Amino acid sequence: MSLLRSARFPAIVLLAAAVLGLLLANSPVGSQVVEFMHAYVGIPGAFELSIDHWIADGLLAVFFFVVAVELQYELTRGELNGIRKALHPAIAAAGGVLVPIAIYLLIAGSTDVSQGWPIPTATDIAFALGVLAVFGKGLPSGLRVFLLALAILDDIVGIVFIAVLFATDVNFGLLLAALAVVVVFGILSRMLDTRAGIPIAIALALLAILTWVLIYESGVHATIAGVLLGLAMAQRPAMRVRHELEPWINGVVLPVFAFSAALVVIPQVSPRELSPALWGILIALPVGKVVGIAGAGWLSLRVGSKGAAPHLSFGDLLAAGALGGIGFTVSLLLGELAFADAPAVRDEATLGVLGGSVISLVLAAILVTWRSRAYARAAKKEMETA
Repeated sequence: MSLLRSARFPAIVLLAAAVLGLLLANSPVGSQVVEFMHAYVGIPGAFELSIDHWIADGLLAVFFFVVAVELQYELTRGELNGIRKALHPAIAAAGGVLVPIAIYLLIAGSTDVSQGWPIPTATDIAFALGVLAVFGKGLPSGLRVFLLALAILDDIVGIVFIAVLFATDVNFGLLLAALAVVVVFGILSRMLDTRAGIPIAIALALLAILTWVLIYESGVHATIAGVLLGLAMAQRPAMRVRHELEPWINGVVLPVFAFSAALVVIPQVSPRELSPALWGILIALPVGKVVGIAGAGWLSLRVGSKGAAPHLSFGDLLAAGALGGIGFTVSLLLGELAFADAPAVRDEATLGVLGGSVISLVLAAILVTWRSRAYARAAKKEMETA
């Protein structure tokens, strides 16, 4: 379990799962695997979803619960618990969202796939921190803190996009009922440390399932249930639950989703016949994130309150921008939602996410190694002159 709590190993598992999905989809058994993922499972005649929908709507709700618990902590006690702390990463995150959107719209905005603009805005925090752990030995803690805050703010943007842009025919009655259940969930979670802890824990599990069902049936994407529950739960028990779920998230939930999302047949067409969505994402993730995060971050460190910012060079910001371009998990989900009614375009968007994330990963590895060696040389020189 300790291996699945590390920064490096889960990123490797996630990448391996995506590669396996892509290879299987393009193998002789690809059609059978895809057909299996489309099989419906559930209560016949009452509540049934295909396996890939259970993964995207069900398992990912658990992932978003953990994300929301982390958000709650960072906003109250962590790196975003004050305006001064959040200012600089917020400005960098804004650049890392707006520039990729602009690049995507420049490439695909005049076509019928313009709705894919949210896809290249996400950062996969697990991958980013994994690359930082593997290649970033000796880097200052300020860079990791800056990246963590940046990725958390990106998660907030992604959550807002999912909740606002991809809700369909919202049933406000069911949505209000879900919110009422969330309130009860939050109140009960504050009683977990009493003698009635086990019955309360069972009640919380049932309320969580009810919230998920109500959110799903309301027309809002079901992962938002995880967000609401994670934000509502009392912080101490929420952090304990997060700790228990972490290896399952890293070892099961995210790899299974990556495998499912990567079950894409590579189109046998010339590059000119590929969808503008693929090219928009492929370019916007690595280029847009580097330009947006580094540019906005550099500007914020010079015009903002310097006392609130970590000491980061422009090279550090370039490395952070490349790490931010590893969109992966949330970008894959945004791609599925944006092109839910266009499977062929959705598949090409998935290839764009995978390709753009791999390019960003390689670029990040190079830049992080460069910065790590620069800091190592500076430390050695300082020791020699001391």
